[in-house]
Amino acid sequence: MDTFAAAALASLPPQEKVMQNKPRRSGPGGDFIITRAMAWNIFTVGILFVMVLMGILLYFRHTGNSLSPYELSLFFTIFVMLQFWNMFNAKAYGDNRSALNNLKEDKGFLFIALSILVGQYLIVTFGGEMFNVVPLTRCDWIAIIVSTSVVFWIGELIRLFLRLKK
Repeated sequence: MDTFAAAALASLPPQEKVMQNKPRRSGPGGDFIITRAMAWNIFTVGILFVMVLMGILLYFRHTGNSLSPYELSLFFTIFVMLQFWNMFNAKAYGDNRSALNNLKEDKGFLFIALSILVGQYLIVTFGGEMFNVVPLTRCDWIAIIVSTSVVFWIGELIRLFLRLKK
């Protein structure tokens, strides 16, 4: 999942404003590639995702000791879609503009995002025994896409707040 997200982010065109940032110090005692703000963001989102996914597993576990292929399919798809929406937030990280900004020009990003969606659908729909999954219903897909998009909308609200704060 992260490989596709990394490829999508790597496909974005360079931003001129990066050249306005002061250079990082290199060598021993130099600047670390991940800033404090980035680390805070990574760990916060990671912890929230783990909490959500653990909550889902605990909910599924109340029905029995092992997860059914249907529950595994739901869990797997929810996990992928959480990462999918977070990929859009990563696209806009540090920019404070909407993740949808210039989306039409980011054809590589859009292609990979579409590939993730299509790939997930194909794996869940046709993966069967190989992935221990079963096809999900249209209602399942809609519920998963809408509910996990909260990740994207929270990111958009935070970026809007930061823009208005300036």
